[in-house]
Amino acid sequence: MGQEYSRTQRVGDFLQRELSTLVQSLCDPRLGIVSVTAVDVSRDLSHAKVYFTMINCEAKKDIEDTTSILNRASGFLRRGLSKTSGLRTVPKIRFYFDSSISRARDVNSLIYQVSNSKIKK
Repeated sequence: MGQEYSRTQRVGDFLQRELSTLVQSLCDPRLGIVSVTAVDVSRDLSHAKVYFTMINCEAKKDIEDTTSILNRASGFLRRGLSKTSGLRTVPKIRFYFDSSISRARDVNSLIYQVSNSKIKK
């Protein structure tokens, strides 16, 4: 028997796919390459936490600027979602930076350093 998904998970997956394309269509030169990594939707489908990451960005200021740009564009993105979805109400969107990819890259580099040091000994 296959795994069953709740409605919030299905809506979250849909929002992630749609927001990925909508964020790429934003015409703000301050935005870099933004990728939507996950969407958590509340039980009543009224709020959605959208987690994103950026390519080649480590500066705290760039992360804060991108987060504020995306949060200011949330109304535009909600309107785009309302046109493509069959939802009665589109959740309010709030963006959060997902640092898990950069942490994974750091852990990977540490493992690589340790493995190279063992080979040299």
